[in-house]
Amino acid sequence: MPEFVNPFVGMAPGRKLTHSELLRALRLSLAAEEEATHIYMSIADATTNELARAVLIDIANEERVHKGEFQRLIELLAPQETDFMAEGAAEVDEIKEKLGFEKEKSDESPSEIVTVGNLKKKQ
Repeated sequence: MPEFVNPFVGMAPGRKLTHSELLRALRLSLAAEEEATHIYMSIADATTNELARAVLIDIANEERVHKGEFQRLIELLAPQETDFMAEGAAEVDEIKEKLGFEKEKSDESPSEIVTVGNLKKKQ
């Protein structure tokens, strides 16, 4: 969430960040992108205004791209991160296999989801 009330949030420190501080800042930025996606999708789900919904979904998708950029940068700066991610993915796959889980179907088909692209096609 915004921290404008904290006067030190926007200030650059009197020195450069250490490697671990940079990684911590990137992880925080990654979490902020996830939170922003959640906020925009929640608002989109709660409105009946098609334009607002389409714009919010478009913005949420941009946040997902940012999330990928932060994640990739973290992986490049901390290669062991890839190992942790792979280990976590393997654990989920193991549970999935035990349960015989199949991909869940979405309630909406891609053509039913309103996006800026869909609205442009209607014109």
